[in-house]
Formats: sequence, C-alpha cells, structure tokens
Amino acid sequence: MLRRVDLHTHSCASDGTDTPAELVANAHKAGLGAVALTDHDTLSGLPEAQEAAKQYSDLEFVRGVEVSTGSDQGEMHILGLWVPEDAEPLENALAEMRGRRGERNEKIVAKLCQLGCPITMDDVMREAGGESVGRPHIAMALMTKGYVKSIKEGFDKYLGQTGKAYLPKDVMEPEKAVSVMSRIGCSVVIAHPLLRPYPPGWVYDFAKRLVPCGLCGIEAWHSEHTEADARECIAIARRLDLCVSGGSDYHGRNKPRIALGTGYGSLFVTWDAYMLLKRWRKHRGFAC
Repeated sequence: MLRRVDLHTHSCASDGTDTPAELVANAHKAGLGAVALTDHDTLSGLPEAQEAAKQYSDLEFVRGVEVSTGSDQGEMHILGLWVPEDAEPLENALAEMRGRRGERNEKIVAKLCQLGCPITMDDVMREAGGESVGRPHIAMALMTKGYVKSIKEGFDKYLGQTGKAYLPKDVMEPEKAVSVMSRIGCSVVIAHPLLRPYPPGWVYDFAKRLVPCGLCGIEAWHSEHTEADARECIAIARRLDLCVSGGSDYHGRNKPRIALGTGYGSLFVTWDAYMLLKRWRKHRGFAC
C-alpha cells in the first residue's frame, strides 16, 4: 500500500483544536508515514508533539513552523520544515513578531468594544491554547459571548479585510523569514502559493527572488489547490530547481472538512515526495 504524508498541520498551539500530542496520535491513526506540525509563528507545540511521536515507530515526525510574511500581493506564508531544537534566531524573530501582533490584537479588541461587542484580552486568551494569538481566537471569543454564531461570521462582520474592526497584520519580510530558517538548517517551502489568484508570473518571480535566501521548495499539493494548481507549482519548482512539498493544512474542528493526510478527500502527498525532500537535506549535510 502506498504511504502518504502530511507536511502542513496545526495544533492548539496556534489556531488548530487538537493538542500537539492528539495531532500526532490522529496522524498515526490515519496511517500516515510522516507528519509535520507547522503552527503559525510559534514553535511552542513541537516538544509535546515530538515526545508523543516516540511511541509510534512507523510514524516520522517533522518539527515545523508556518511563518507569516508580507508581499505586494498581500500576506504569504512560508513553511520551515525540520526546525532544529536549538532555533534561537528563529525563536527571537517570531517572538518579536508576536509582540507586534499582541499590540494589534489589543487595538482590535478596543474597536470591537466601540462597535458594541465588549470583550477583553482575557476573553481572547482563554480561547487561545498557545502563545500564537490572533484573529481566530478573537472570533472564538465573539462566538462565546454570543455576538456571532460562527467564526466565519466573526470574520465576515468584524475581523476579515472588509470587517468593521479589521487592522492589517504586522508580518515578517519574506527574505528575512527564509534567511533565518535556512541558516539554522530548515528546509524552507512557500506554503499554498496558489491559494489566491495572482498576476501571471507573479508566483514564479516571488519564488525566484527567495532562492538566493535559501528557499528549497514549493507546496504543490494542498487541500485548497486544484490539480491545475499543483501542476503549475511543480512546473515552477522544476524551472527553479526546487523541491515539491504538500500537506492538508489541517486545523481540527476549526476546519472540520479538512482531514489529516487527505484534505477534502483526494489529497495524496506521496512518500516519494517526502524522501526527495530528505535527499535534498542529506546532500546539504542537514540532519533529518
């Protein structure tokens, strides 16, 4: 039987609902050969997940992270795979960004109060399971208080780009994110590059500019990518001599239709693709 892997998942350390240990257990239950935990802008869930993975000899665990970066076309996410345990430069860069985001969260909460939805940062923190706190947790606080019926409604009315309480996110420059992660030995991959429509050639140009910083791959297979999207990503990777990765972007109950390993049902990231990523690392002298 062909083995599948999932190199893009989230736990309650950011905006998922599984604990890191539960996520690893669910990955094993799903029959995955490898799983990466890639929480948003935090490494805090990795020790628990790594410890939990020790009990499964047939499941490889990959320490990862998903870093929010900016571009002229809006926010772009960058995955770091095989994050080393000693990752102080990355920890420091993420801590600085989370600090700026905390200031933004407080301003959003103040705007919500002015709009007749009084919540506090304590309410938001109760919804957050880790140190990476953002708009999904604010939406959950709004839902708990009864101001909205769903997280989607919270974003549509208040927190999305057209919402009444929206404020732009302070994110990292993509060159900085790629450089910091590549210097400490991560395999750095652009996440879901075709999640939104971009001008023709823009994704290729974005990837090309990051290659000198240490970019190693592109996420071709993703729950929100079509087959045509995957083919385009693979073509870009070939033109730039990059690896190809993939994952479900699993968030547990926060995205209930997306399953570990299979996404909406048809996702299949092969073991061969995973081994090619590991081969890239071996050729560069990195640990797997």
